[in-house]
Amino acid sequence: MKQPLRFGLIGHKFMGKAHSQALHDVSFFFETRYEPVRAVLCGLEEDLPEAAARYGWRRWTHSWREVVADPEIDVIVIASPGNTHCEIAIAAAEAGRHVICEKPLALNGEEAARMCRAVERSGVKHLVNFNYRRVPAVQLARQLIEEGRLGEIYYFRGTYWQDWSLDPALPFLWRFDREIAGAGAMADNGSHVVDLALYLVGDIVEVAASCEIFLRERRAPDGGLRTVTTDDAAAFLARFGNGALGLFGTCRTSAGHKNALGFEVNGSRGSLIFDLERLNELQVYFVDDDRAARGFRTIMVTEPVHRYVDHWWPPGHILGWEHTFIHQYYEFLHALETDALPSPNFHDGLKVQRVLDAVEQAAAEKRWIEVPGGA
Repeated sequence: MKQPLRFGLIGHKFMGKAHSQALHDVSFFFETRYEPVRAVLCGLEEDLPEAAARYGWRRWTHSWREVVADPEIDVIVIASPGNTHCEIAIAAAEAGRHVICEKPLALNGEEAARMCRAVERSGVKHLVNFNYRRVPAVQLARQLIEEGRLGEIYYFRGTYWQDWSLDPALPFLWRFDREIAGAGAMADNGSHVVDLALYLVGDIVEVAASCEIFLRERRAPDGGLRTVTTDDAAAFLARFGNGALGLFGTCRTSAGHKNALGFEVNGSRGSLIFDLERLNELQVYFVDDDRAARGFRTIMVTEPVHRYVDHWWPPGHILGWEHTFIHQYYEFLHALETDALPSPNFHDGLKVQRVLDAVEQAAAEKRWIEVPGGA
């Protein structure tokens, strides 16, 4: 008999839908001692009751404080805008609830540090949803790097291109408001790229950056114009603690790109390339290959030997974006079962936030900035 684990989800739109599906599917494909229960869904919009019914939640509420205070809730999932993360996470930890939080973890490093202290004091488990770590091809990339197949790592290039805000007629959204979202493209999308860089290569110790807002005004719901205060694009150089160099770029006005996260890692013995829009593939190149046939080759990461794939379909039956959320929930449930700290956790989120803070400072001051704490 599985042990029920009752979840409260704060936020019911795009991310709420993704988390709801993962909670529905995870115990079907992955075996753990826990059975996730979608207990209560929280949101502010009028369609909340409809969403709760459609996504399989037992009840709904407009008050996140009610969810946190409910003694029957075991885990709080935060999928609301960035300016709510810190307050909700700290309250949840103080109430003894495990906490899963969407990325970026907070608006800045100070908030992220407070969140880390709160979960450490309470002893609850905590996870930040850098779900792209859970793509099987990314897992293979990490394995090859850890095995030394690429040799000494020299260079990391990471990018994230989208075009969802290219249209000047797109109305003002909360993601355009710095007080709600924190930074723009670099925090929203770039946090994923930074996390993957830390995960694959190691700590970033210094950055130099530039950020830009291309569309500086958007039409507000009342018909007036509002000033956009979050960047549309950002680029930065990085130095890693192990001596590698990094080049990062994000943009939400890149025409033709829908969800184009990508990275390339170059080492003394080889290279690898990943493209999220072809997430079942990893391109690899090894210097030790026969010279006559040397070149990049594409690995279809759909074999049972690849991480998570043995829980899914036969080879070649590809996985999709939503599977990363299911894998993330499996890792969280497994950590509870083994009394381990989930990964990536709030400490990983803090590392990313410190890099993002340094990027903003470097762009503002037009100079190299050290990342606090060697993160």
